[in-house]
Amino acid sequence: MNTESVMEFLSGVSLLQSLPRSSLLKIALLVTPLYFGPGEHVVREGDAGLGIYFILEGEAEVSSVSDVDENRPEFILKRHDYFGCGMEVPSAHADVIALTKLTCLVLPREHSNLLQTRSIWNADQASEACSVVEQILHLEPVEANIFKGITLPDTPNFGKVFGGQFIGQALAAASKTVDCLKNVHSLHAYFILIGDLDIPIIYQVDRVRDGKSFATRRVEAIQKGKVVFSLLASFQKDEQSFDHQLPTMPTCLPDPETLLSMEELRDRRLTDPRLPKTYRTKVASKEFVPWPIDIRFCEPSTGTNMTKSPPRLRFWFRAKGKLSDDQALHRCVLAYISDLIFLQVSLNPHRRQGLRMASISLDHALWFHRPCKADDWILFNIESPTAYSGRGFVSAQMFDRKGQLVASVYQEGVFRKKPDPPTVSKL
Repeated sequence: MNTESVMEFLSGVSLLQSLPRSSLLKIALLVTPLYFGPGEHVVREGDAGLGIYFILEGEAEVSSVSDVDENRPEFILKRHDYFGCGMEVPSAHADVIALTKLTCLVLPREHSNLLQTRSIWNADQASEACSVVEQILHLEPVEANIFKGITLPDTPNFGKVFGGQFIGQALAAASKTVDCLKNVHSLHAYFILIGDLDIPIIYQVDRVRDGKSFATRRVEAIQKGKVVFSLLASFQKDEQSFDHQLPTMPTCLPDPETLLSMEELRDRRLTDPRLPKTYRTKVASKEFVPWPIDIRFCEPSTGTNMTKSPPRLRFWFRAKGKLSDDQALHRCVLAYISDLIFLQVSLNPHRRQGLRMASISLDHALWFHRPCKADDWILFNIESPTAYSGRGFVSAQMFDRKGQLVASVYQEGVFRKKPDPPTVSKL
């Protein structure tokens, strides 16, 4: 077996699926095949064993257990099952005997520490040492198919869990249950209830389908016993095939390095005499929490959030800091960003003085067309083709700096007029 085939097999072992891709590659290079005939002992109770055994082909039986149930299907080991001893377990607890011709891949016990990592994305760094957006997308594996995510205290929010956080974390959970050679190519998400910032989010993954080329995952985000968000994602193993691209990146756009960051724009707006004094005072008094994403608007606005403008927006973005080298992580970052400054674009032609609107995302769809690098500049080209019956609709394309279309995004949301604030007597 070549390394790619070994990695593909190991990705199906539930014990290994939450490991960083780099750890999986190291394990793939270290495992060695062992072969056993029917009735042959693989491991004897009390023996040290060679390490961790992963069943590649055939079946084995754990024999030295209670025989209350004659069939004992839970003690029959098949492909992708595992057993053995690591550094902390000095000897086997039971006999394991081959029932058929058996092939195992064995990770030597001296390398069993590869199973312990401090981040699901990086084997060498704890999540706290990584970029902020990578910290947001770090999940704690609870058990097979269940992960826990949190809202970091020092990240922007809107009094509720940011929709992009739900999308990115749910996709991270789904990605960690899929063979690492398959990358997400599409997802569809529904925002069901408002998320609570102050409590963890449990992500429960349903392994809907696993095929040779494609896999499907359904993820539910749960808080207080209720489903608050749902995502369906499809994954594909990369193939060599046709390649064409009709949309082109808008021309004559300024390079992102020449544009002001959001922090610099905010500082300028505080002293811009073209803006109303009341607006500048409000901006100055409001606590500013920087996004973990570097954003550069291609046409910085000199208006306020009540200034009418065309239903389109273009900005460059990239993750702040260096991301771990894992394509699954980079796609999760794009998913996180895909809900940022998005639905509000459909309000642009309707803005006016005194208009106060609340918006809630309803559903969200995202297609990944090509590999992406989310810590390098990507253009987010957004427009709103229509709004009607209290619903806004937005679509967008993401281009890398070479002009390659890396993703397409669509979303629909509902707008509601906020009640006017109560009149305060001047007496």
